Amino acid sequence: MAEPKDKAANAASQEMLEVAASGGMETAWDRLEAMQPQCGFGELGICCRNCSMGPCRIDPFGDGPQRGVCGADANTIAARNLIRMIAGGAAAHSDHGRDVANALLDAASNPDSDYEIKDEIKLHEVAKYLQVETEGKDKLQIAREVAETALGQFGQQEGELLSALQAPEARIERWREAGIMPRGVDREIVEIMHRTHIGVDADYENLMKQGLRAALSDGWGGSMLATDLQDILFGGPTPIRGKTNLGVLEADKVNIVVHGHEPALSEMIVEAVREDELIEEAKAAGAKGINLVGMCCTANEILMRQGIPAAGSFLQQELGVMTGAVDAMIVDVQCWMPALVELCDTFFHTELTTTSPKGKVRGAHHIEFHEDRALEIARELVHTGIEAYKQRDASKVHIPDDQTDLIAGFTAEYVFEMLGGRFHPSYRPLNDGVIAGRLRGVAGVVGCENPKVREGYNHVEMIKELIRNDVLVLTTGCSALAAARDGMMTPEAAFKVAGKGLQEICEAVGTPPVLHLGSCVDNSRILMAATQMVKEGGLGEDLSDLPAAGAAPEWMSEKAVSIGWYFVASGVFTVFDRTMPTLGAPDLHQYILEDVGEIVGGKWAFESDPVAAAHLMIDHINERREALKLGPMMYEPVEVAAG
Repeated sequence: MAEPKDKAANAASQEMLEVAASGGMETAWDRLEAMQPQCGFGELGICCRNCSMGPCRIDPFGDGPQRGVCGADANTIAARNLIRMIAGGAAAHSDHGRDVANALLDAASNPDSDYEIKDEIKLHEVAKYLQVETEGKDKLQIAREVAETALGQFGQQEGELLSALQAPEARIERWREAGIMPRGVDREIVEIMHRTHIGVDADYENLMKQGLRAALSDGWGGSMLATDLQDILFGGPTPIRGKTNLGVLEADKVNIVVHGHEPALSEMIVEAVREDELIEEAKAAGAKGINLVGMCCTANEILMRQGIPAAGSFLQQELGVMTGAVDAMIVDVQCWMPALVELCDTFFHTELTTTSPKGKVRGAHHIEFHEDRALEIARELVHTGIEAYKQRDASKVHIPDDQTDLIAGFTAEYVFEMLGGRFHPSYRPLNDGVIAGRLRGVAGVVGCENPKVREGYNHVEMIKELIRNDVLVLTTGCSALAAARDGMMTPEAAFKVAGKGLQEICEAVGTPPVLHLGSCVDNSRILMAATQMVKEGGLGEDLSDLPAAGAAPEWMSEKAVSIGWYFVASGVFTVFDRTMPTLGAPDLHQYILEDVGEIVGGKWAFESDPVAAAHLMIDHINERREALKLGPMMYEPVEVAAG
């Protein structure tokens, strides 16, 4: 069995893995090991169970069946499987956006709503791109029409997504020419499910065309709407100090962990834990107060707006419970593990509560969340943690002494002000830094964690290599938390790791070399930052012209697949650590690596070594600089130790 240091790069995680082993507790790493060997047909993408004539599998060595019962070959089967992954990821993000739109509608329509409009500037910006007239209307009327129009974008059957029209004009024309301009979010997801039914689409190129369109409906539709509507409701983030890692748990307080992705609930819990009545209830139970922390992307949401500490990322959820100090773990949707039930029930006092009708698991407490009773339900959930605290066994408490400072809360809008000042906001200084060679370019490093990869290692080593080579890094989700745990999200980090040119920019502006842009749904902020760079001028006419690249170096979920595809479809060179499940379909795999780039201008690469992957990105950025006829870099890369 692998040692803890081989499973996780983070010392706090390593410490808790030793606790798990000594206590006979199971983790995701143990379940992965028990699953070996994993299905080779599945990894190659050449198994199909879309009808009951199967399941069918293609022999990768050519000695056995080369077609399914219906006649589908490896390329058709793998393409169907792949775009169903895109559909799953796009559905998760779009449902997130739909729920936020409903919360906004409640705020605008219900006089007794617990929600309010906190960012009127963003409200008017969104109204503009959704073509909602604002003249002579108050903010509630505008918000109601924005929410209704946004909801209409999910179910729209024809036309073009209004949010996608924010892309550079050259990019929009490329989408139109390729026939992949998204029409409506739900429309594209449903069409994938139809096309992949037996007896419909069997042309892998045609299947992938619909996959591209569905991915775009996520990045430039569901995800973008989710981010923008959250800013309207909860306030557009601005830089804020925070802390992360398991050490943010406190032994003498009621520890409540909110875990998942949707801030409609977690923002209300933030309000609830600050109420005197609940604080006094916690003290009456013997605690010194209430300590609210986040896990996974919910952590990023309340970190960047409220400064609430982030206890951990995806692979730390079980380790957090194993500290014995978590009294309540409240989950909504996406990325929480059903394994939490047994862990909480068998070993600890932790009250695990599901809150979404879309996400239940047997054995967990369920308190269903509804926007029209948001604060009332939040108080009830906090109460479950206080009651559980009374059952805590102090002898089981083991909190690693690991927490790291960070600055979070950057957005595409804030970058305007950060670079150009409040009175002359502009991306000009950023573009000029790239043109002059002080900055090589920009990279988005995002995505999940995966127990197949040493937790956090790929994120950290890739990001270090990029900033060492004067590449400004924008990051979200679990990748952001991994970088923060390693100390790369403070201004001081620039002088420890970053190249000389990036150091100068960080010093002038007062920012870290790695900018935290939010949760995984907030990857749309990266798209908009890149769009603003194009619109500022001097770096080409399209996103594919920019000295920029993207990566998900520890990808795991279907959402990551959708994200990767919408970045590629937007013209971005994108690197994943492991290939898609397409290696058993050589024509499809070649199409992904080469032909897609001709269609959309963005390309895929797959590389498991994070430093080598970073250099694939750097090489692409250098090629873009050369194509734009930009001058040489001002400085040579600095040396930095790996590991």
